[in-house]
Amino acid sequence: MPVMHRRQAILMAAASAGLIALPPARASAQAPAQASGSVTPLVTEPISAFIAGGQKMAIDAETLDLGRRHILDTLASIVACRDLEPSELARRYALSQSGDARRGAVTILGTRQRAGLADAVFAGAMTGHGAEINDFIPSAFVQPGPAIVSAAVGLAEQRGKSGAEILRSVIIGYELAGRMPKALGIENLRRANIANHGIGPVFGTAAAASSIIGLPENRIPHVLTYCAQQASGSWQWMLDVEHVEKSFVFAGMGARAGMQAALFAELGFRGVRDSLDNPAGWMNSQIFRGHDANRAYLIEKLGERWEMPETAYKRYPVGGPTQPAVHGLLQLLPKIDRAQVASVMITMPGRWQAFRDAAMPALNLRYLSAIILLDGRLDFVSAQSLERMHGDERAKALMSRVDVAHDPAQEHAPGEARTESARVVVVQQDGRRFEIYVPYVVGFPSHPMSKADVEAKALELMTPRLGAGRARDVVAAVWNIEGLAKGGRLSALIGV
Repeated sequence: MPVMHRRQAILMAAASAGLIALPPARASAQAPAQASGSVTPLVTEPISAFIAGGQKMAIDAETLDLGRRHILDTLASIVACRDLEPSELARRYALSQSGDARRGAVTILGTRQRAGLADAVFAGAMTGHGAEINDFIPSAFVQPGPAIVSAAVGLAEQRGKSGAEILRSVIIGYELAGRMPKALGIENLRRANIANHGIGPVFGTAAAASSIIGLPENRIPHVLTYCAQQASGSWQWMLDVEHVEKSFVFAGMGARAGMQAALFAELGFRGVRDSLDNPAGWMNSQIFRGHDANRAYLIEKLGERWEMPETAYKRYPVGGPTQPAVHGLLQLLPKIDRAQVASVMITMPGRWQAFRDAAMPALNLRYLSAIILLDGRLDFVSAQSLERMHGDERAKALMSRVDVAHDPAQEHAPGEARTESARVVVVQQDGRRFEIYVPYVVGFPSHPMSKADVEAKALELMTPRLGAGRARDVVAAVWNIEGLAKGGRLSALIGV
């Protein structure tokens, strides 16, 4: 029996058994309808053409510049997080698996150690998200940099690709990382307890890897189906205390799975060529239908409207939604007597309870407020310190005076872009009241960091580890990344 006839017979048998629901006749001629009844176009072919053509397509100067900024921001995050526990554990794993590799080994970013490609990229990605300092796409609930940049630089080192090829592959990767969760539906993913943070980086890394490898268009559908098989992750990362599982879900898992999908296809692995369009395929699962599913977004103005401007930077080493509250309290410090604080009230939109009671230090606004009041600043190490959160008695005493509550007035209206804001009210023991409203922190897409801002942040993060001279060399190399004949040189520049 021919392959297609056999597949149709299997589908018919599954339908008769009630395992799947086949569409009406001729439905396979076009993509399934949205919940509204509108019909969306097929997506596999345009996505495949976009990824395969990414190294030669016209990309505007602004998007290229944003790509450089996010590469620098990610490399700086890797340097800053090099010695944190998620980074050390990931390196230990990589070295145990392939530290003796003699063929195809590449540098584990942030170090001078080497491991097999997939293991090294996994460890580099885990390091990039070792703390809350790397970039994120708030509209997609995705943190693309650690996985995508690690894969692009690793492949460039292994295969002698240029800096210009790294830059373009990263931009292509950010597109898929940002578009896929929005196409599936942010609310759909939440209801299914599937973490966007695990979905986006798989497809983003695979797209970046496919681009820099130079996979032909007819191989990309196979990449996408192996991404679909590996796309996973749950919102239970919110329960993680030590940032290890979170680093895996947000970065390491996507880097490993996406890289493998591209390498599988390169070596001839085949699979369902239309897993994004087939009525019985992955993307047409019932969990991705209705609510806010928007399949058309996956290819809408593809190559014209970019996800780079939708990508935010973290000014402070804390979770994205906590940035405005941290900023507000830091702004109030010169006006208040830190030793005489009676109470702090923070109101914010969104999942405020998660940031009031988070077990992870960098997400717990009560802890972050306490150490800001004690230290008069926010220190990178203290912001991540589980030991201080539980062992500093003064901090615990101050935490009891801090509360976080929901403010419906700060919520964005349905259909509007996600916002992150906060109101901070500090009351002194003598009754004086100080208040500040922070509608955004510079770095959010509505108010992005400038090139100078990104450079200043990168130097602040890298200088303690690399020294001022090498830190500036990294900055110069990224700003001139198209001039790097060997893009893998970036690995050596940030290695310690």
